[in-house]
Amino acid sequence: MTELAIETHGLTKRFRAQTAVDGIDLAVPRGSVFGFLGPNGSGKTTTIRMLLGLVGATAGQARVLGGDMPRALHDVLPRVGALVEGPAFAPFLSGAANLRRFDAADRHAPPATRADRVAGALDRVGLAHAARKKAGAYSLGMKQRLGLANALLMPRDLLVLDEPTNGLDPQGTREVRSLIRSFAADGTTVFVSSHLLAEVEQLCTHVGVMSAGRLVAQGTLEEFRRSGESRVEVVTPDPGPARATLERLGLATDATGPAHDSDAAASDALVTARFTADDGIDAGAPTADAIVVALVADGVRVRGFAVRRTSLEQRFVELTGEGFDVVA
Repeated sequence: MTELAIETHGLTKRFRAQTAVDGIDLAVPRGSVFGFLGPNGSGKTTTIRMLLGLVGATAGQARVLGGDMPRALHDVLPRVGALVEGPAFAPFLSGAANLRRFDAADRHAPPATRADRVAGALDRVGLAHAARKKAGAYSLGMKQRLGLANALLMPRDLLVLDEPTNGLDPQGTREVRSLIRSFAADGTTVFVSSHLLAEVEQLCTHVGVMSAGRLVAQGTLEEFRRSGESRVEVVTPDPGPARATLERLGLATDATGPAHDSDAAASDALVTARFTADDGIDAGAPTADAIVVALVADGVRVRGFAVRRTSLEQRFVELTGEGFDVVA
């Protein structure tokens, strides 16, 4: 059984008449980069605040790094680095001075090595050159990096990052993505909240999708790539036999239309069939190769063949609605 860094059961948060988080069951494997996706206002940040003990749950349970939250708060939080709802720093202090203040507030951080920890964290996020610059003069992207540096002052088993690339230019975004990958390579579990599909595609091994306070789906990124409805497309001058073969294989065929491929002959038709991961190719029968073999065996002249899978963008829109921001 996979060991979990974060586990919730029926986790719920209500604010008077409004249910912000509605009975979610999260399962975040240790060592994963878990993308927590959903539109703004879907309950992601409220969930994170409950996981970190910043707000109490109305109902349900949450376990973080094996400890029941918030009861195990004092044992768990020293092992967690977090950047939630954007970084906040004293604007009149330098970046290094801000980190020294945060480090000094950590009762588990040895004072003798504070200077080395601060310098190392700043260097890791690319801010060594701005260590003495006042935080008030930092750009939004630099403040975001300083927030990451704060989360890295001590070794962490879990990093919780809320919109970690917010405000970063393309180069800064690439650097932060590289940092997150390096954290995971070192064995740290990274929990990334985002509303940007492209960010999650490039970063994450696992995904959970929130919509209107509910966890509507979760699993590995590959499972999401294979989920949803996809299509088999066959270009052939034998549409009738092709349809018969596809239906014999258990695929639901659509109306036959003209082939739009520039290489297709005038007599060619496009035959399409739909399948899902539960009942089609990805369930193990039939495979794409098996479909082509069956078509040829039945005397169908195959001029073109393709499997068109539902894109991640389409899948997330299906789960969360048209209002989901899927643009990087």
